[in-house]
Amino acid sequence: MEPENDTRISEFLLLGFSEDPELQPLLFELFLSMYLITVLGNLLIILATVSDSHLHSPMYFFLSNLSFSDICLVSTTVPKMLVNVQTHSKVISYAGCITQMYFFVLFVGLDSFLLTVMAYDRFVAICHPLHYAVTMNPRLCGLLVLVSWIMSALSSLLESLVVLWVCFCLDLEIPHFFCELNEIIHLACSDTFLIDMVMYFSALLLGGGSLAGILYSYSKIVSSIRAISSAQGKYKAFSTCASHLAVVSLFYCTSLGVYLSSAATHNSHSSATASVMYTVVTPMLNPFIYSLRNKDIKRALKQFFRGKQ
Repeated sequence: MEPENDTRISEFLLLGFSEDPELQPLLFELFLSMYLITVLGNLLIILATVSDSHLHSPMYFFLSNLSFSDICLVSTTVPKMLVNVQTHSKVISYAGCITQMYFFVLFVGLDSFLLTVMAYDRFVAICHPLHYAVTMNPRLCGLLVLVSWIMSALSSLLESLVVLWVCFCLDLEIPHFFCELNEIIHLACSDTFLIDMVMYFSALLLGGGSLAGILYSYSKIVSSIRAISSAQGKYKAFSTCASHLAVVSLFYCTSLGVYLSSAATHNSHSSATASVMYTVVTPMLNPFIYSLRNKDIKRALKQFFRGKQ
């Protein structure tokens, strides 16, 4: 007998990581700590880049936008999970679930586009240093960020509209801590072939296109660095993009690892646990990666706190 379906559902159930009552306080404290560190760390990056005139450059303009996107990304998923853990509830409304999914896809896509734009910025700075100031002018930088927002919003809107066409079964339990797109599609009673094609095409076009742009930029960067004769010059050139390369590797390795492992094992619980890496841990680590070895940001933060005293 086929499962019943109901297109007029009002809520989903987010199962989270564990139903063990003893683990709930630990989960709450752990995710609250990571959320506060993420918000505070990225907020400090934004404040440093805005307050220090020496950081009013394309690289730090894109970095502040990335930090803002990371704050929005974790704020899309973690607060609702914390509320559910604290209130011992698993319920999320249908409208709330679709809204959460929309903004999650939007900010993941925005992160991807901004990382691509930052790779292009490093490409121009290293491969065409004499034309950098002219090429990366404020108008182009603003346009690149605007296009990133528009493309991410359109992609997220498309995938959200596709989900609205789905007929869901009465079993509305999502084995995740937020409304993840793939998990929602798995609850469908209707044929999802067309929906899957739209999802895969969107992911390939946007995610694959962004990754291809990053790889192309870094292939040119590596060629330019190899052409530098002095070891000191090579080190200086590489150090300007080392932080960005670390963030790119962390973002794409964790996100691709989650989806490849989930596709291979079909274990929703393992997928939910692994997805914490790119949804929470990566945004939390980004400020540390960009600030620990960045003297300019350290100086800007010191001046900012001295001015507050």
